[in-house]
Amino acid sequence: MDATSRPRLAAKARLRYDRKSSRYMLLYPERGLVLNPTAADVLQRCDGERTVGSIVEELAQKYGHETPAVEREVMSFLETMADRGLVQPAT
Repeated sequence: MDATSRPRLAAKARLRYDRKSSRYMLLYPERGLVLNPTAADVLQRCDGERTVGSIVEELAQKYGHETPAVEREVMSFLETMADRGLVQPAT
């Protein structure tokens, strides 16, 4: 995955807000991940339309951090999610 990729959630994954815990969860067959707010922000933007670069810019602006640092963190997170088969580039 690179800055021009347009990530989206895999067909088997669903992003859901749990009202009881007030947190987002990434649900997939027989499993689930409780997401911290930053991870949820990244995955909410993985709509297959935005590029990784635009996601990074949005989050850098939202959190007031330097773009290179945000890019490293976002890329690392997306690669981990892609390795698990939960995020993939849009076709």
